[in-house]
Amino acid sequence: MALFGLSLFTLFSLTHIALLSTLCSAADPTVSYDFRVSYITASPLGVPQRVIAVNEKFPGPPINATTNNNVIVNVQNELDEDLLLTWSGIQMRRNSWQDGVLGTNCPIPPKWNWTYQFQVKDQIGSFFYFPSLNFQRAAGGFGSFHINNREIIAIPFNKPDGDIFITIGDWYTRNHTALRTALDAGKDLGMPDGVLINGKGPYEYNNTLVPDGIQFETINVDPGKTYRLRVHNVGISTSLNFRIQSHNLLLAETEGHYTMQQNYTNFDIHVGQSYSFLITTDQNASSDYYIVASARFVNESLWQRVTGVAVLHYSNSKGPASGALPDPPNDVYDKTWSMNQALSIRQNGSASGARPNPQGSFHYGSINITDTYVLKTVPPQIINGKLRATLNGISFSNLTTPIRLADQHKVRGAYKLDFPNKPLNRSLRNDISVINATYKGFIEIIFQNNDTTVQSFHLDGYSFFLVGMDYGEWTEDSRNRYNKWDGISRCTAQVFPGAWTAVLVSLDNPGAWNLRSQNLDRWYLGQETYLRIVNPEENGETEFGAPDNVLYCGALAYLQKEQKHSSATSISGGNIKLFSLLMAFFTLVLYF
Repeated sequence: MALFGLSLFTLFSLTHIALLSTLCSAADPTVSYDFRVSYITASPLGVPQRVIAVNEKFPGPPINATTNNNVIVNVQNELDEDLLLTWSGIQMRRNSWQDGVLGTNCPIPPKWNWTYQFQVKDQIGSFFYFPSLNFQRAAGGFGSFHINNREIIAIPFNKPDGDIFITIGDWYTRNHTALRTALDAGKDLGMPDGVLINGKGPYEYNNTLVPDGIQFETINVDPGKTYRLRVHNVGISTSLNFRIQSHNLLLAETEGHYTMQQNYTNFDIHVGQSYSFLITTDQNASSDYYIVASARFVNESLWQRVTGVAVLHYSNSKGPASGALPDPPNDVYDKTWSMNQALSIRQNGSASGARPNPQGSFHYGSINITDTYVLKTVPPQIINGKLRATLNGISFSNLTTPIRLADQHKVRGAYKLDFPNKPLNRSLRNDISVINATYKGFIEIIFQNNDTTVQSFHLDGYSFFLVGMDYGEWTEDSRNRYNKWDGISRCTAQVFPGAWTAVLVSLDNPGAWNLRSQNLDRWYLGQETYLRIVNPEENGETEFGAPDNVLYCGALAYLQKEQKHSSATSISGGNIKLFSLLMAFFTLVLYF
């Protein structure tokens, strides 16, 4: 009897996996992951605190996929609050149902599981995942997500000897619930307590700033090799300068697009951004070398402790890293150097991306713009007695019913399609206002940052062409300075204070897509909206319908059934009956 039970369970599991692989796409391979999201205790800065781990790991494990793979991630929520994971930069072609933000998914309640199923369609590159609700990213739950080229598509550099994943980010020893409580009370978060590299605190490069006994990250390399470093700023709000002592960083890719290859001695990585660098281990091995991520655009004498330091260790190294850290840019409050560095990033127009054709074949500079949106940010203001952040004077109120789910069930009042395309002369307000974007339009978005800090803006579901940035107020004459030939295509762009950044987007991906500040404090306080993009001639082929395991909430909460924690709940659109019939068939075969 025990053998029968084991055989049935094994057959059930194998059939489940096979069906998921088949039902996603018969032609493309499937990669599957089980993510158990829970709290663990860690002391990255020497102070025990509760962090969010994935499969007991902090940061979480990397997701490794190849172009056009189907990805299945079964998420078990073991937190004491709702959870959603979002996949920053993964475009979810035609499938915003899997995007993992409140406008597209109902939250996964505590002790429930939910299975994400999506295809990394026509994508390559370096991205990351993180929890999108309740300020949880400040406690962890993040990890690398990289998509490899198919073997038939050459990469525009010699195959590296290894892939190295690095997460950097500012960090507080207060937990995420305390941080959001401070924001709810109208308080500033203040200076972070440090910067983590791969979830670990700084190497003791200075015994007056760094206490003894903190665990630090060591990156092990062999001499005479070339490695690809995929670096992600997963922090809350601090721009970081990344550098490796005595080594050049050869920029190769950012957020899914290959760049013209240029050497940098140090590089500014803003909140939410991802880059690939090639480093060659061509230095002597008299000692290890510092890897540094330090805070930018702050008073460095006050923020000295907000520096992450790891160690690059050659396998034949003769001693530990020592001496002073490699110097950061000597510009302190002058952001011109950083802006010029950002503008130096150009698209590699001769390299193939996910498809066997040059990335630069899309002549974005010669396409007529159909709509222009000027999105203005200002410092947080009091609205109805609460501190809030705004875009065009609107602070986004949390959706209770996801946008396309509300559309499908004809829920009235779930949101408004009246987001203004420019700042209006009216009082600030809280609202659920989204952009009614035109399917297959080609739009221009200008982020005008009249706030006091560097902002990062991100658009889900898309890459956009970054065509310009400058100080001052954007005007129509600013278009004369756009890069119309080889601007980098990416999904997260920095906007310096007192400056603007312009991007162009081709709206060919229907769904509901989050446009937000990646600065976690500003996002939490309402600095976001959505683009609702619907094909008016929708025939069921341009956008997927809701999956069968869709969760219901808000006005549709009455439709949600109690979860029975069955593997069958994670099978996608329209195939539950097929799965049930097959299981009945296999049960009969086993019985007889």
